[in-house]
Amino acid sequence: MNQFTASDVVDAYARIASLVYQTPLEESVYLGDDNRKYYFKLECQQKKVKAFKLRGALNKMATLTEEEKRKGVATISSGNHGAAVSYGASLMNIEKAVIVVPENCPQSKVDKIKKYGGQVVKLGQNYDEAHHLGLQYIKDQEMTYVDSYDKDPLVYAGQGTTGLEILKQNPKIDTIVAPVGGGSLITGTAVIAKSINPDIRIIGVQTEACPAMIRSIEDHSCYGEYPILKESICDCLVGGVGELAYAMLPQYLSGMISVSEESIRRAAKHMMTKEKIIVEGGSATVAAAVMEHSEEVGGKNVALIMSGGNIDEDLMISLLCEA
Repeated sequence: MNQFTASDVVDAYARIASLVYQTPLEESVYLGDDNRKYYFKLECQQKKVKAFKLRGALNKMATLTEEEKRKGVATISSGNHGAAVSYGASLMNIEKAVIVVPENCPQSKVDKIKKYGGQVVKLGQNYDEAHHLGLQYIKDQEMTYVDSYDKDPLVYAGQGTTGLEILKQNPKIDTIVAPVGGGSLITGTAVIAKSINPDIRIIGVQTEACPAMIRSIEDHSCYGEYPILKESICDCLVGGVGELAYAMLPQYLSGMISVSEESIRRAAKHMMTKEKIIVEGGSATVAAAVMEHSEEVGGKNVALIMSGGNIDEDLMISLLCEA
């Protein structure tokens, strides 16, 4: 399995910088105090797709041959990556983009995929089922698979440009906290951040409903599929971990934290009502971590990656109405 280095992240940024939005690194109004400051890296405001996934998708597609572009691209996604591939394909003048999603994919994400010209194919009852069925479908169609998180170093390097931007925007950042699903975002970010500042701390956060990376590291076994233990609002984080993330991430980690679904809901409401930032459940995990486990997170200048903002409308209304 090919891995990647900090120089690959730098190369990725050279390819995609003109196509992505350098999202703000904005200090929290309500979190933190005189001794500790938190900064939101607002990938939830990323151009069009409102998620960091555009970075990895663009870096992959920027390397395709004309023949590969002609045959088209495809991916399997719970939403954000699908929207990123759909929109990225339009930027790259790739006419055919097929997005395989699970049956439970939020309608808001399906609508966004279609808006940018992607063809949606629903397979499986959850992400793991969709992934299994989708890989065979893409192979049969002879299209290029744009990996969401598993083992494509080009995708990981693209996601890592998030971390590169963070340290360009504020070199004083000493801790980066990222949500962890498949693991491409935190792994790419960790590789570049540690190369710039070897002392920087990298903290990953998962929902208790699906702590796949935490268990993979504890058990020394890569769980490519993992059961959802309870109902979760973190649809983008549930499921298994990527092979490349499992192989590379542990050497960079300072810690992993799991947060309850109840705390995630409170944090999402806090972000919307207090910080005035719309985030999805996956992003709210990092806010939940610092709201309930601030000492475990640690750091003095802490960047919190708000990975996506595509929250389902009905869920948003529900959260806002909760006590």
